[in-house]
Amino acid sequence: MADKTEAFDGILLSIATQHEGGVQDLLDTIFSFLCRKTDFYTGAGIQAAEKLLMEKFNKYRVKADQETAKKRAEVEERERKIKERREKEQKQLEEQEKREALEPKIRELTDEEAAEMMQQQKQKESSTAVAKAATKDVDTTKKDEEEEDPQDAGKLKPNAGNGCDMPNYRWTQTLSDIEVRIPLPRAGLRSRDLTVEIQKNHVKAAVKNQLPAMLDDRLLHDVKMEESTWLLEDKQTVLITLEKVNKMEWWSRLVVSDPEINTKKINPEPSKLSDLDGETRGLVEKMMYDQRQKEMGLPTSEEQKKQDMLKKFMEQHPEMDFSKCKFS
Repeated sequence: MADKTEAFDGILLSIATQHEGGVQDLLDTIFSFLCRKTDFYTGAGIQAAEKLLMEKFNKYRVKADQETAKKRAEVEERERKIKERREKEQKQLEEQEKREALEPKIRELTDEEAAEMMQQQKQKESSTAVAKAATKDVDTTKKDEEEEDPQDAGKLKPNAGNGCDMPNYRWTQTLSDIEVRIPLPRAGLRSRDLTVEIQKNHVKAAVKNQLPAMLDDRLLHDVKMEESTWLLEDKQTVLITLEKVNKMEWWSRLVVSDPEINTKKINPEPSKLSDLDGETRGLVEKMMYDQRQKEMGLPTSEEQKKQDMLKKFMEQHPEMDFSKCKFS
């Protein structure tokens, strides 16, 4: 059950957003109210008021410590998975190098083998030339079709992480979250030297008392503030992880001032489906199924459902004449 104090979050957030000075100004307003409109200071005495204040402060400090520990554990778990993935990739690379090292070495061919190889090469070159001529028109047509789509004109090709490489940072994405990596402007900086603010539709990363900020702009879509985190990676890069609210869409840009990427060229790895929760995975698989159905000219899951309902209705009402009806 949610804390009953959460019922006032909307009101308090509205009040907080009107304080440009942040928490300091907000607290000043609250204590001013207690002083002017209540007997907080005078009712039971200053010591009682101070005791009550510290009790509430310590109560929520414990909760804050627990939440910080939870987020730290999530960050450590994410780092562990990244480390395991890198080690797995490195192991696969080493195994591939070993296999290549064990492959047979070059040997000298006999005259008969050389003549046979030359004949096969000529046949291969002839077949390749024919194939290129046959597919030239097809490739030209595909290229023209791509150029004819005005909505994709000027859009960037996604990077390997389905995001974009910007001059000051790099962002990648899955259907569920976004990772932003921002190189630090100089060495020797620590977490305490940085200011990172993640809001519902805005993100800021800056070095304290230094302008301009490394990143300070409105996000393209909303994110879950409580599920979004940041950390200092390898003492050289700020890593910001943003949890998407809508897990069924690809972002065409990180912030509104970024150039757009062509989301049609995004190619997510199938293995990433296993990382999604059951509900999200089901939605993604449904979306992929519908896309394949459209490509084959077949009905999507929703269209098939409507057709089944119509068929059932027609079977239940044989007395009705549907011969002149048109269904889309």
